[in-house]
Amino acid sequence: MRDMFSKLKDKVVSRDYSYEGEFPDQFSEDYVELDTEFKGSKSKIKVRPFIVEDFVDIKPALDALREGYTIALINIKPLKDRDMIELKRAVGKLKKTCEAIDGDIAGFGEDWLVATPSFASIHRDDELDGALES
Repeated sequence: MRDMFSKLKDKVVSRDYSYEGEFPDQFSEDYVELDTEFKGSKSKIKVRPFIVEDFVDIKPALDALREGYTIALINIKPLKDRDMIELKRAVGKLKKTCEAIDGDIAGFGEDWLVATPSFASIHRDDELDGALES
């Protein structure tokens, strides 16, 4: 075992590299130039409005939330004025999706919901509880 470490030490110590930019032959022939500029697209967070007139109108909002880069502002007034049962069903679906993606959802005003993916949370004042809190 001692001989093995001695041989290894001799190999490492016996190499004489000068500090004038010379490298062993294996490093001097080929090199790779790296481009330091980032050329990919940057992901931006979108705040996107949605209008829900029917239960099926929540699908685009759900898809955008699942992608993870959209904060959804959802106008529920048209559905609220038309069919309260469908509204409750739509809000339930939105709540379940937000729970599944570890997001957040809250009502503000009488006609709007805000839903966020996991990177954002909704501030709630103690006096002003959201319409969706249970």
